[in-house]
Amino acid sequence: MELRDYIRILRDSWILIVAATCQAVSAASVFSIVQTPTSSTTSKAVVLTESGGTTSDLVQGAKFAVARVKTYARLATTPLVLLPVIESLDLRSTAVELAKRIAVSAPLDTSIRDISVTDTDPIRAAEIANAVAQSLTDEVKKVEQPDDPTAASPVKLPRVQVATVPTSTVSPNVPLHFAWGALVGLALGVGLAVLRETLDTRIRTQRDVEQITDVPVIGGILFHPKAIERPLIVHADPRSSRAESFRTLRTNLQYLDVERAERSFMITSSIGSEGKSTTSANLAISLADSGARVLLVDADLRRPRVADYMNIEGGVGLTDVLIGRAALSDVIQPWGRGQLFVLLAGHIPPNPSEMLGSSRMKQVIEDFNRTFDVVIFDSPPLLPVTDAAILAKSVGVAILIVAAGRTQKAQLKGAIAALASVGAPSTASS
Repeated sequence: MELRDYIRILRDSWILIVAATCQAVSAASVFSIVQTPTSSTTSKAVVLTESGGTTSDLVQGAKFAVARVKTYARLATTPLVLLPVIESLDLRSTAVELAKRIAVSAPLDTSIRDISVTDTDPIRAAEIANAVAQSLTDEVKKVEQPDDPTAASPVKLPRVQVATVPTSTVSPNVPLHFAWGALVGLALGVGLAVLRETLDTRIRTQRDVEQITDVPVIGGILFHPKAIERPLIVHADPRSSRAESFRTLRTNLQYLDVERAERSFMITSSIGSEGKSTTSANLAISLADSGARVLLVDADLRRPRVADYMNIEGGVGLTDVLIGRAALSDVIQPWGRGQLFVLLAGHIPPNPSEMLGSSRMKQVIEDFNRTFDVVIFDSPPLLPVTDAAILAKSVGVAILIVAAGRTQKAQLKGAIAALASVGAPSTASS
């Protein structure tokens, strides 16, 4: 996908993205509420060693102190140090449990060690930190005590910072939880939107059609929520944007297959309810408005709709002509004030495919081409039945209607393959 595809996904799926973000922030809020607030405080001490007054002694002493800091950091969380703390403060925990709440660190290349304690009670946290520092000092004196009991320990751990009672909590970190919730929710929403778009096989834009086939797209019809209530928009509201899109389609139709003398076109679709009949009727009206002598033929011998849209009695029509029961002059009806004529489907036969592929149908099409400037055939959809494919071979050019957001990509591929199998040139309109 290109950048404009991602922008379109964000625009179309903004509700999903916002909902996912709000859900994640709500989850972060609940997580923060159910957590028990904890406080943290730190006691600091420095490791000092006895050394001579020379520069060499000072350097060696400093290195010894830095090395000892790492050892003392590990010693601070051992039962040897923590058991006296538990006993002195009367804590209801084991040394292992207490060690999990203590963090001992030492800044790099320094002889300072930090003892941080986290607890739900801020006062108790300060007491534990100071007690651990004192217990560590006592144990270090024992460990570093020379063999001579009267000699002083070469290592000292004076405290440079006493742990104080914290005034704020370190957990839960509500702003951080909210930020992470919003970030995770936003990423999840965008991911779901992209996944939904990737898994969606429906055709939504003209670019989707162009990625499937090299058949030219001759126009796009604007969607209108009341299209079902007002199917003949070119006649009912000729100044509307939707009516203008049909006139644009009419103009583009003039450049389609210009080397062909006959100007007959079959309009079909992949499946039903894609708007082929309303497109046929509106296109025929717009062609007649331009001064052309137009014939609209309802060649859908299974579910004819033109009679309902044009508000014409559909008792007789094409099928009556094909079986020789009526003449063309008797069944073709004028419509409107222009030069638009309509031939309805007539009685629904039991063998529509055979009738549309008969030699009589080919002769009728030749008569239409000699009498009218443009002939528009409204035919059944391609995938459910073979009627349209058979008729397309006789008419010459098929215009395939694609309903944005409804037609599947596989359905469009199947419809184009059906037309290609009979050698009928096609073009698309969405």
